[in-house]
Amino acid sequence: MRRGSSVEAAYNRRMKANVAHLAHRSLRYFESGGGRPVLLLHAFPLSADQWLPQLHRVPVGFRFVAPDLRGFRGMGAAFEDPGLGSLSIDDYAQDALALAAHLDLDRFVVCGLSMGGYIAFALHRLAPGRIAGLILSNTRAGADSAEGRAGRERMIELARQEGPEAIAREMVPRLLGETTRREQPDLADAVRRLILVNSTDGIVSALGALKARPDSTPGLGAIDCPALIITGSEDAIISLAEAETMQRGIRNASLVVLPKVGHLSNLEAPVGWSKAVDAALTRMI
Repeated sequence: MRRGSSVEAAYNRRMKANVAHLAHRSLRYFESGGGRPVLLLHAFPLSADQWLPQLHRVPVGFRFVAPDLRGFRGMGAAFEDPGLGSLSIDDYAQDALALAAHLDLDRFVVCGLSMGGYIAFALHRLAPGRIAGLILSNTRAGADSAEGRAGRERMIELARQEGPEAIAREMVPRLLGETTRREQPDLADAVRRLILVNSTDGIVSALGALKARPDSTPGLGAIDCPALIITGSEDAIISLAEAETMQRGIRNASLVVLPKVGHLSNLEAPVGWSKAVDAALTRMI
């Protein structure tokens, strides 16, 4: 066997899929590596599977933990999620804190992409002393505009009427950058499959939480841990200006713009994304 193949096999053996039975719910999560903990929070409307490229290449000395957010990647009747009708971003954050307690993670880095970034802000509000660093990828600090909230309502109705298939049809072209759609056509199919395994209830509940989330901009100055902000030059959902607003507001933040990359930057450019994150992690714990 080639040396590269043996190394890859070793990484694959280290990644595990587990179920945490918490007081209020059970959730699936991936875990890989060992050492200082990093909590990976996925985008809407995907699942922890979004992080597979990173879970297979964990930097030495770090432990990556990637949970499914409540309502995503359902595992059947035995694992149905309670309380999906009225979830808030803080509820997702409380789930993350419950998992951290279950795993004895006292202090950890939070990495959130898009919706995961909104939850990362909530985690810092709820438990700032436990957050060793923030990686905010393709996300924004601001709340939805009136136009954005109207768009969420339209998507809620679409999901109720036509299910995850309609959400995938609407979102996949916007989630991926123009270059990715042209040069990596198989990735669009992979993202579509990640969306289709989710339930209508989970998607609708998350849209409601996204629509009602608070504005985190006033709290940027209170973030005193190191932060890395990542965006893509072809992100059609989060503008570069919004990433720059976060960088200016957080006193110890750096900004990386990945070229020819859209909203799902960790999937579109996994090598460049991981290189930026690996460099940042060394100053976070």
